[in-house]
Amino acid sequence: MRIAIPIWGDKISPLLDTASRLLIVEFGEKGETSRFQIFLDELNLSRRSLRISGLNIDTLICGAISKPFFRMLQSAGIEIIPEISGDPENILQAYLNGNIFHSRFMMPGCRGRRLKHRNWWRSQQNSFLGKTKP
Repeated sequence: MRIAIPIWGDKISPLLDTASRLLIVEFGEKGETSRFQIFLDELNLSRRSLRISGLNIDTLICGAISKPFFRMLQSAGIEIIPEISGDPENILQAYLNGNIFHSRFMMPGCRGRRLKHRNWWRSQQNSFLGKTKP
């Protein structure tokens, strides 16, 4: 599984559309297997989407993202978890522990949508794992 997080300084980039760096962390059966960063110099969203989808990303955790860019990445089969902010390492651990939608990780102004995102994400996880609602 490959997880990507756009980086700005020591935080998640506030807007994926203009992020210049992407942290990519790969996990195998025994945990993290590799970690690297790439620079995103494509300004055109279509080209940026092609570049990101070419990295075989499974999940992209980001701050804000425009609807057109969201749709492009989603159509490439990438799971997108938007409206997240904070330290990338803490966010990564929260994702792995299933706590990504805790209010402390939501972007300011997005905390009211926390429940909606959490329920959607759980339904996506369950469908991915072959589980159905009880």
